[in-house]
Amino acid sequence: MGLRNLDPVIAMTPISSLDLTGFTEREPGVWTDAAGLVLSVHFFSLIPDLPAPLHEPERLGAGLAQLVTGAGGGLIEAAPGSVDGVPAVRQLVKMPLGSRPGQAFLGSWTVPRAQSSTVVKVQAAEGATTGMREAMIMARVGPAEYFRPHPYAGGRPGPQAGGQPGGQPGGLPCHVGDDERWDAQFPDHPLTLVRAALRRITPTITFDDRFKALPPFGGPAAPRSPQQSPPHLPPARRGWFRRKGF
Repeated sequence: MGLRNLDPVIAMTPISSLDLTGFTEREPGVWTDAAGLVLSVHFFSLIPDLPAPLHEPERLGAGLAQLVTGAGGGLIEAAPGSVDGVPAVRQLVKMPLGSRPGQAFLGSWTVPRAQSSTVVKVQAAEGATTGMREAMIMARVGPAEYFRPHPYAGGRPGPQAGGQPGGQPGGLPCHVGDDERWDAQFPDHPLTLVRAALRRITPTITFDDRFKALPPFGGPAAPRSPQQSPPHLPPARRGWFRRKGF
């Protein structure tokens, strides 16, 4: 299955096409492949909950790291970029599985507009064998060089707010084992697979022109006082420009 045009109503997003080579559809907007990757696309008709504008990468990365840490995970990377010419932010995140030992890795593009956003997400989890990549890399570089200050905590020594010593903001620790330079040596690791799939898929994504024409995202919504009435927002829905019968 190669480059495929997606009816926006069926896919429930403004995405009009993407390369689904190797993926099998499980439900509308969700696909899986033989390696255990899960690809999904999402549309949210709400003001994006990003903590900062895309043109403030340091504040954006710090805010995203705090959100991921609050969920018990770790932000590996947050990098502004673009998808089909629309400004976006790419994230790589690791999360504990919870029900069993191991981690899940998620790579995503969030493509925000002023009142809505589209998200493309690829994820994969460790199987029965966990921690091998981390153990082998730690043995190679040594414990002293393995852990490092979190790049989105500013590298400040000492405990951070709600965090750990040494610039770790809490959640899963930051270490060199997540670096892309090790991916070639661990081709079947879920982080390697997620990173490679997101890189391959990104240039094939195209958006409906109506989504591209929407006003750009200028930053998070300002907090409201109790006296302020909530802003008018379109209702949250999965459909995109719904047609009669949907």
